[in-house]
Amino acid sequence: MSGPGLPTGLRATVRAVVGQDDTALALGSGDVPVLGTPRLLALAEAASVAAIAPQLAGGQTTVGTAVYFEHRKPSPVGAAVTVDAELTEVDGRRLVFMFTARQPGLPGAARPGQADAADGDGDEVIGAGTIERVLLDRDRFVARIQTPVVERG
Repeated sequence: MSGPGLPTGLRATVRAVVGQDDTALALGSGDVPVLGTPRLLALAEAASVAAIAPQLAGGQTTVGTAVYFEHRKPSPVGAAVTVDAELTEVDGRRLVFMFTARQPGLPGAARPGQADAADGDGDEVIGAGTIERVLLDRDRFVARIQTPVVERG
């Protein structure tokens, strides 16, 4: 399958309010009642999918293949979280997205030595990273994974 000619710069934003089901405690990734790292990653992936969804041809989809990110700050239950993703690289079927997760904070929330703790809007950066996805034909992918594996002895 050839690439759809996706332009870099496509963006999307996903918003969520941290609930009890989003916590590290509920997700099994820790024992504290703050936004769990797996949930933050899921929000980032949702933003990357949303960034290109309107541009995909019928039958096309993407699957995640690699992730690098830092979960920098905790977000308590009730906190609003915003994740912005941008398509930054297209290499054939390989797509690379950069994302930043923010939580509203007070203007000037950055402390000395933490220049990246808040952006100009007073939102605290709670996580950031990259996600790599691969473009593929949905039906062919699903058919391939549903084919029974025959073991030979």
